[in-house]
Amino acid sequence: MRRALAVASASPDDVPVGAILLGPDGAELAAAGNERELTGDPTAHAEVLVLRKAAAALGSWRLDGCTLVVTLEPCTMCAGALVLARVSTVVFGAWEPKTGAVGSLWDVVRDSRINHRPEVYAGVLETECAQLLRDFFR
Repeated sequence: MRRALAVASASPDDVPVGAILLGPDGAELAAAGNERELTGDPTAHAEVLVLRKAAAALGSWRLDGCTLVVTLEPCTMCAGALVLARVSTVVFGAWEPKTGAVGSLWDVVRDSRINHRPEVYAGVLETECAQLLRDFFR
């Protein structure tokens, strides 16, 4: 999570969200921060970007055995993307009560109607992750 926080801190022009994707062996495959402002792309959330980079690095869209670490609870788009990518584990820092889709507002990743449900570890370094966002919005 500390690595994801560092990635989030490196993007001063967008909401500071950082994501890393770890391979089954625990090695970092990719890292990304939000790039919506930079690219003008509404889908350029840190999670989506890190999934794209990791899939390219592995040569496969299937990210079985991989772990997504992100500083903020994923939204519905990102939660759907990580489920479709078959990410095995999701670790996130701060809860997002307005748009969170991994337990706050919705729980996309643990919906029994879908065929892939990753393990979830929430609230990791929650205070530090939330403070980064509070500081940005001040």
